[in-house]
Amino acid sequence: MIEIQELSKKFGEFAAVDNLNLSVRSGEVFGFLGPNGAGKTTTIKMATGLLKPDRGRVLIDGIDMSQEPERAKARLGYVPDRPELFPYLSARETLQLSGGLYGLKAADAAARGLELLKAFGLEDWLDERVGNFSHGMKQKLILCAALLHRPAVLILDEPMVGLDPKGGRQVKELLRLLADEGMTVFISIHTLEIAEKLCDRLGILLNGRLLALGSVDEIHAFAGGERGALEDAFLKLTGEGEALGLEEILKQVRS
Repeated sequence: MIEIQELSKKFGEFAAVDNLNLSVRSGEVFGFLGPNGAGKTTTIKMATGLLKPDRGRVLIDGIDMSQEPERAKARLGYVPDRPELFPYLSARETLQLSGGLYGLKAADAAARGLELLKAFGLEDWLDERVGNFSHGMKQKLILCAALLHRPAVLILDEPMVGLDPKGGRQVKELLRLLADEGMTVFISIHTLEIAEKLCDRLGILLNGRLLALGSVDEIHAFAGGERGALEDAFLKLTGEGEALGLEEILKQVRS
């Protein structure tokens, strides 16, 4: 599970994350939503140990990320918003490197890596340089690397970006299966239709603070409306619906 307790982070005078408290259970897919600049990626970087919080703490499967980062990261799989990989390594070498970092035996990492690559249809690219991969292929490969050591917790920052429809469906089905098997899946996502269908619970972040938390039905109730498109509730809660309409935007662009 993930426990976020009184988490805060400032950049100068700007509070990117402000006293955030959140608990994500084992066996659930949790959707982390919010407009651009809400603090989602900053939260994820603190949760994965890439950024030190000013205050508060994050527990990964009961382990304090600040106090025992190596143990916490050993229980964690992470898929960043940009799949930054070594371009001159092959897919095989990339997974070997990842397996070594997690202390896996070479043979175990190779077998598990091939199993994951086959699941995404990448087995024919096993010895191809990653620099020749498309963005979507890199996204699938980094997901394979994140799952190589069978983590208890999987954190993903916009994993659907760059995936074709088939790849997107594969990832959604995989995340659901992993959660059903007991994994904690925490996903930051902008595509509200996917969030509505995939996630057990949702959290909406605004200005670094948790604005709403619950199931899709609970989010709609909190927004004060009947069940409809999640987009409507999201825009109402975040105030995005009050932005300029398309006609007004066109007038300003043309003027």
